[in-house]
Amino acid sequence: MKKRIFSLLVLAGTMTLASFAQEVKLESAKFHAGDDMSWAGVSIDESSWRNISNTMTWTSQGVKIENGFGWYRYHVTIPKSMLEKSDLKESVDFNLGKIDDADEAYLNGKLIGKTGRFPSDEKGYGSAWSTERLYRVKADSPLIKWDADNVIAVRVYNGGDPGGMFAGPVKVRVPNTIDNLSIGITEGRDKLGASQCVSTLTSKMQATKSGVFKVQVQDPETGKVLSEKSMKVSVNEKKNRVVQLPYDNHQMVRIVASFVEDKTGLSVEAKYIPKYILTPAAPAEPRFNTAPLYGVRPGSPIHFRFGVSGDRPMKITSDDLPAGLAINPDNGALSGSLEKPGSYTFTVKAKNAKGEQTQRFTIRCGSKIALTPPMGWNSWNCWGLSVTQDKVISSAKALIEKGLADYGYCYMNIDDGWEAPKRNADGTIAVNEKFPSMKDLGDWLHSEGLKFGIYSSPGDLTCGGYLGSIDHELQDAESYNSWGIDYLKYDWCGYGRKHRTEPDNQTVASYVRPYLLMERCLRQQPRDIFYSLCQYGMADVWKWGEAVDANSWRTTGDITDTWESLYDIGFDKQPELYPYAKPGHWNDPDMLIVGKVGWSNNLRDSRLTPDEQYTHISLWSLLASNMLIGCDIAQIDDFTIGVLCNNEVNAVNQDILGKQAQRVVLDGAVQIWMRPLSDGAYAVGIFNVGTTDVRVDFKKYFGQMGIGSLKSARDLWRQKDLSTADVNYFIPTHGVKFLKIRF
Repeated sequence: MKKRIFSLLVLAGTMTLASFAQEVKLESAKFHAGDDMSWAGVSIDESSWRNISNTMTWTSQGVKIENGFGWYRYHVTIPKSMLEKSDLKESVDFNLGKIDDADEAYLNGKLIGKTGRFPSDEKGYGSAWSTERLYRVKADSPLIKWDADNVIAVRVYNGGDPGGMFAGPVKVRVPNTIDNLSIGITEGRDKLGASQCVSTLTSKMQATKSGVFKVQVQDPETGKVLSEKSMKVSVNEKKNRVVQLPYDNHQMVRIVASFVEDKTGLSVEAKYIPKYILTPAAPAEPRFNTAPLYGVRPGSPIHFRFGVSGDRPMKITSDDLPAGLAINPDNGALSGSLEKPGSYTFTVKAKNAKGEQTQRFTIRCGSKIALTPPMGWNSWNCWGLSVTQDKVISSAKALIEKGLADYGYCYMNIDDGWEAPKRNADGTIAVNEKFPSMKDLGDWLHSEGLKFGIYSSPGDLTCGGYLGSIDHELQDAESYNSWGIDYLKYDWCGYGRKHRTEPDNQTVASYVRPYLLMERCLRQQPRDIFYSLCQYGMADVWKWGEAVDANSWRTTGDITDTWESLYDIGFDKQPELYPYAKPGHWNDPDMLIVGKVGWSNNLRDSRLTPDEQYTHISLWSLLASNMLIGCDIAQIDDFTIGVLCNNEVNAVNQDILGKQAQRVVLDGAVQIWMRPLSDGAYAVGIFNVGTTDVRVDFKKYFGQMGIGSLKSARDLWRQKDLSTADVNYFIPTHGVKFLKIRF
């Protein structure tokens, strides 16, 4: 776990946006690395300063400043007409968006605000990356030059990448009384269970404002208004108004709510993207959803669950099962072991009242495990350090009851927070009171065909301050074996202190050393343990991860549930890493950020929009990434199940060829990623990473992609075949068109 930052550009929750005529927007600035207080002044030479956007961090724009300063300078004419049209005429607001990590803002050479702390401050450095910067100056202040050039200078300190201003544009505006009104939009259900949006207009004022409150359901592709409700209303601090409007939750729509005041014509507006389900319902008859290939080492215990959707009860059996193996017919749990190397192929049959289906399945018994990326759950993104054995069990039961196990999700991984304050007298690791019995937990998970994962650090302490494995690596590996552990996430964290004292700490060997040591201890155990390196990509871990027999390695810092984080980790950091992914060894851009997350007991819906969540899962599938759910599975909703349990999308992630996608097109806001598949087809993600909806002429890029003529195209999310003649696609902001093509 490392520093988590990143912006929220569009909320998939309640959002209120005022429709301001009294506003000036600034999306770009002049930028200079370093720190010189004269840069706060009005008249300086900016000829050597570069242009930079404030909609994304400076790191995303190729600027590398860690533990250092950078300055932004904006020139803006503030029209006096904004003041004249205001019914308040009290102040000018400077909304600078968000800044990673701390800042001082100057207007025409004078300090107008500060957020966070610099290292030189009395209390030392303090990040405030998630705080919206709003600095207010009185309208009659001599600092403001009406109808003339004003200089906004922003001094930024970054305590660790990424850094800089983001979540822009910068907005300069004169407030009005209507700014005391807001519109919140949420999703709900009517009495019959149908989806509806609930729009609530509220006021912070005693005085009453009257006007028209209107809510629309719009089709973003056509711009057509699908339904609308409008009414005359009056609101004050004691009286709000609510409009409920139904919508189809299987269609991409936008909710737009507005209030226009009768007296002034000023307005407030809210826009909301409700969740929409693209994945078709699974058939009632059995359907196999897991990859037909599994890797195990000779003599190691097998714990595998055949992922089969369909009505229950269902029986899962095999008539030609290799000797030494058994299937629990009630849950499809495969167990046993194989002593001799080789490929063992057999037929598995699933049968229920609606029908039956078979799958030819191969176990490859040899030196490699993890022939496809792991799928499962990790406790960190929802429970953080508050994880308990009961929460793990409830999550595992939910994984089964809600059908996720039917789609291959099988790892149940405990992250940090399970360790006792002290080791046992013999030096073995002890668990704290939250985990009564690791052995019993492992046995129960295995009986359901699930796998059991755990967390540690090569240092003295973990990221959460719990005991690490340093000087006890073999003992810990032996404990993991006795508990039935199938997965180890090994997190750098506390080892950093030891690493800084090592004389060769600038060498790759110094980063390899602790991971090679634990690998040797794990391989001495009589069971397969998936080895997951977590050290944030330091020393280009993808170049040596396979050499320490790691099955995956984190390529970046921790992800969080914002578009900026998703963009930085997924689109910015992964394009050059495809040569290093292969069966048994995978790049890991971190856990999934869908569903209810929160890193504590205070869970909330992911802040990614629905479009961004479809992009997230599409990209991770193309990247052959670990697919570890981070939400509370017990609270998972139908939308999130649809995002996680699309068998055609998951088949891309689990494709047995094991090739990671390459980015083959980079054209402004349009990126196209392409992955070869084992059946000769290609998975293609056409992504819109820009700030507006776009139409993409896919044929325009055929030459770059090596496509002569398109033989077939299938929409993977909708599971529909598409025309090969009409390849002009609408893609929403931060959205994707995910295809399987042949040419």
